[in-house]
Amino acid sequence: MKLIILDRDGVINHDSDAFIKTADEWHALPGSLEAIARLCHAGWRVVIASNQSGIARGLISAHALCRIHERMQAALAGLGAHVDAIFVCPHGPDDGCTCRKPRPGLFHDIARRFDISLTGVPAVGDSLRDLLAGSEAGCTPWLVRTGNGERTLADAGALPPGTQLADDLADVVNRLLGNET
Repeated sequence: MKLIILDRDGVINHDSDAFIKTADEWHALPGSLEAIARLCHAGWRVVIASNQSGIARGLISAHALCRIHERMQAALAGLGAHVDAIFVCPHGPDDGCTCRKPRPGLFHDIARRFDISLTGVPAVGDSLRDLLAGSEAGCTPWLVRTGNGERTLADAGALPPGTQLADDLADVVNRLLGNET
């Protein structure tokens, strides 16, 4: 099975310091949905691992988060694609959970759900916490320049070993699918 793990905000859609709280605030980054569609059409399973502390902070309800994901899935369906699963940490930064990135709990949950080793699985993110969580779970971290990517790249010395750099999700997909031919 070919599997890829994506962060959501800053990788698939525009991010906001004020949090994405409604489906109307969710806007895909240019080319991101088409990139996911290309993965789906090539037989990849696409999974999202996302910190959503807005729930713990009382800024967004679980219901509103579901509406956001429904909007994303509907947009993907229009391209003949979908996300296979969405794993979310609803906890705040001080809750001490094991699922909040940079801890690898969400990734371990994904491995169990799909009964797969994550060794070498591409994990795409725009922040150091995304890369650290994926790397600790055995994934190959990919940093995109979208979202917080440029800020993350500014501290390149903190990146996990083997981190791959890409302009955006479409660039990641071009390189991954180019390696398959």
